[in-house]
Amino acid sequence: MNDPFWLIAIKGTLLFVVLVLLVLFSIWFERRVVAVMQVRPGPNRNGPFGLLQSLADGLKLAFKEDTTPRTADRWVYLLAPVIAVTCAFTAFAVIPFGPEVTMFGRETMLQLTDFEVSVLLVLATSALGVYGLVLAGWSSGSSYSLLGSLRAAAQVISYEIALALAVLAVFFQSQLMSTGAIVEAQAEPVDMNFFGAEVALPGWYFLVLFPSFVIFVIAMVGETNRAPFDLPEAESELVSGFATEYSSLKYASFFLAEYVNMVAMSALCVTLFLGGWAAPFPDSWWPAANEGWLPLVWFFGKVIAFMFVYVWLRGTLPRFRYDQFMRLGWKVLVPASLIWILALAAINLGIVAEEQSTRIALIGGALVLVVAAFMFWPSRKPYEPPAEPDAGLGGYPVPPLDLSVPPNPRSLTELEQRDPTPAVEGKEED
Repeated sequence: MNDPFWLIAIKGTLLFVVLVLLVLFSIWFERRVVAVMQVRPGPNRNGPFGLLQSLADGLKLAFKEDTTPRTADRWVYLLAPVIAVTCAFTAFAVIPFGPEVTMFGRETMLQLTDFEVSVLLVLATSALGVYGLVLAGWSSGSSYSLLGSLRAAAQVISYEIALALAVLAVFFQSQLMSTGAIVEAQAEPVDMNFFGAEVALPGWYFLVLFPSFVIFVIAMVGETNRAPFDLPEAESELVSGFATEYSSLKYASFFLAEYVNMVAMSALCVTLFLGGWAAPFPDSWWPAANEGWLPLVWFFGKVIAFMFVYVWLRGTLPRFRYDQFMRLGWKVLVPASLIWILALAAINLGIVAEEQSTRIALIGGALVLVVAAFMFWPSRKPYEPPAEPDAGLGGYPVPPLDLSVPPNPRSLTELEQRDPTPAVEGKEED
């Protein structure tokens, strides 16, 4: 990338504007799709078809009162949303949006920057973004916020491993770690024979790495704290999770970071598994489909399709319990990823092996490993009723009825804060 500084600044500004507009569209798109699923109108007042509803909500949050809790660590409290938003936007620096085009008289790629291990930058920024959530919960001085931030940290650590293992399969297959190079590696068509007819299909990795594709899609939903994995923001238990004590623009910043992370994970999935900005058909059908600015249409069309998957899951699936969520990450996705990587390595070695017997042994062993793992996968134990009468609800423990919750420190008077012990009856107070 030998672009001059002024062209890099223009591309960075355009990228920021496009992402903000895409976030506004995503919020409107989510509300409209869920409204159709639930047979109700959805936003339809502000602007044509309600397109300006997201902008109206952003302005409403901007003009709300900006408060800071008295018990908060002020500087960390202010820094937390900045970290979350910065990490979310940084991930797009290495996402290729299209091929080389002419911009202001200079030939440049529709990508801000690229280097040999650019995929690792996206994984690193998505992992560092959780620091904003953890610091937000810790600095707020609220138990609900702290619990939400701890949930977010455990969630990202759990699903980041499965996500990285799915990306590792792409590294094995392409032997590349650059986002632009991975897109170019998927440009070669694959000839398939269907009922005697030769059909050229795009050489996208989701065809040959379908298990990794499925694991990546599940892990990216958990990585972005979206339903049915939105445990850090569980309203029924934690009010609003790590963002409970935030208001105004600081509160809106966390939602901005969440939606930008959704778009970033969708763009990364498109780049790694769906050919990036390439058209969803061979070049022989339309030779000019992958030239000029037209690939932007294919790229953002694929990203919006993944955004629909996010909305579809939110509108159809209930929230998981925390134990179910962790069991899926640690006992299903991570072991399945490891088994698939071992099988993929054996298959690749078998394909390049010179001797026929070695090739058959490696490929056959890989298939046997996958089938055996599928057949003998440990299942959950059936529910056994307790020997003693159930004192909880449906077998799950509940807090005792005489549980006393301590008062909020911010609601106490100054005298009660200095001496929290209750006064003894009959004793005169100073």
